[in-house]
Amino acid sequence: MATFGILVGGGPAPGINGVIGAASILASLSGARVLGLLDGFQWLMRGDDSHTLELRIAEVSRIHLLGGSILQTSRANPTKKPEDLARVVATLEKLGIDHLITIGGDDTAYSARRVSETAAGRIRVVHVPKTIDNDLPLPGGIPTFGFETAREHATRIVSHLMEDARTSQRWFFVVMMGRTAGHLALGAAKAAGATLALIPEEFPPGSIRLGTLTRILEGAIVKRLSMGRGHGVAVIAEGVGARLEPADLEALASAPRDEHGHVRLAEVPLGGVLRDAVRAGLRELGISMTIVEKDVGYELRCAAPNAFDLDYTRDLGTGAVRTLLGGTSGVMITRQGGTIVPIPFEQLMDPKTNKTRVRLVDVATESHGSARSLQVRIEPRDLEDAELLAQLAATARLAPAVARERWRSAVEARVA
Repeated sequence: MATFGILVGGGPAPGINGVIGAASILASLSGARVLGLLDGFQWLMRGDDSHTLELRIAEVSRIHLLGGSILQTSRANPTKKPEDLARVVATLEKLGIDHLITIGGDDTAYSARRVSETAAGRIRVVHVPKTIDNDLPLPGGIPTFGFETAREHATRIVSHLMEDARTSQRWFFVVMMGRTAGHLALGAAKAAGATLALIPEEFPPGSIRLGTLTRILEGAIVKRLSMGRGHGVAVIAEGVGARLEPADLEALASAPRDEHGHVRLAEVPLGGVLRDAVRAGLRELGISMTIVEKDVGYELRCAAPNAFDLDYTRDLGTGAVRTLLGGTSGVMITRQGGTIVPIPFEQLMDPKTNKTRVRLVDVATESHGSARSLQVRIEPRDLEDAELLAQLAATARLAPAVARERWRSAVEARVA
């Protein structure tokens, strides 16, 4: 009898239980035993085989409708020490597991790859990509599961804040979850019709200066005021904070980090830092504006999956089982055009870092261009056209030449 093990790593995402349920049902119908491994790699890397859950059809048949993860999750990293990896493999073998399904993001994908290499064929391993950040290297146009549900809920939140901003005549700075890429921030902002969105991909490589972000946001507020509108919502991807010049944001230097060494961006007060900096700039101009910061992320991760993710994750779960039973190992499971397509782990790796590649927002696409064209920002034409510049300068009580110089960095710092 084959024995399947299923574990979840990284942060939660809508649809995890859909993968677990579908995989457990098909594996059981195929005559296999299925064990749920609680808390990701946390107990396996300690050699502890007691934190398991038998996954029978009766117990998992309706879990796909639920948010969260019945197996919980953790960010435990078994790749830091060779002895941890060895204990993971030894514990899996002790449990009799010869087929392993991991569910997670880029870090879990890398851990799955290393487990597969360490097991050297004794355990077949496949990975199912999961993240609301949508930043795993899937083919173009294919989202990671959980993203569409998270974007739907985030869009609703941003649209509510847009109405609050109009009603109360204020601005909201919404910091949206997304450690490296701006897919979620841009997707929610575009769908909700937010005033503007700031994502890390729109800036050149290297550090982003706090002063540049301040001028972009300040400029958007002034431009809206010049249009007779004293309200707006700016959606800011939290990954922007990870790229700030350390000298500009001391909080990053002392910020807590997870088991994979990533800054816990949710614990960095990026919204408050930007709010205070923009308020100070507006005071210089004699402009009083209420700005409220709002973090959005945790409330999206365990939402019940929408119809897209319900359908998607059941395909991924059954696809993972069929792939393993077919003898394939060391791959990530994807659905392309209605077909399950395994991608070898080697194709996911960045040759420079030997880590899983990160999929960024492609700012050269027409879709991104459409989003940018609908945002309110100071654009090059605002500084080049004398009439437009005069309108901005009058709102800010500045001479046109001074206004042009003040917001030049807001225009020149972007690549898109």
